[in-house]
Amino acid sequence: MAHESCPACARHTERSDEQKKKLANRLSRMEGQLRGIRKMVDEDAYCYDVLMQSAAVLSALKSFNRELLRSHMDHCVVRDIRDGKPEVMDELMTILEKLM
Repeated sequence: MAHESCPACARHTERSDEQKKKLANRLSRMEGQLRGIRKMVDEDAYCYDVLMQSAAVLSALKSFNRELLRSHMDHCVVRDIRDGKPEVMDELMTILEKLM
């Protein structure tokens, strides 16, 4: 729920049911992979094997971020620029710096 005292809290992105499902499925897979890594650590699995699973989660997260970033640029950034809100470019640069 948006908070009237916080303008940034009022922002949201509408996603189709298909988009939500796709993103949720990716997150669920990563959650499962992380639980698997936790179990491997608890069971003293060989470091190499744990690192391989960790690399798989990192790759999945990067893929998730790319998909979400593409959607953000295609929809949110384009919309805000059309609506005369060029400050969205500063926001975009900030997130790109964090993702790189």
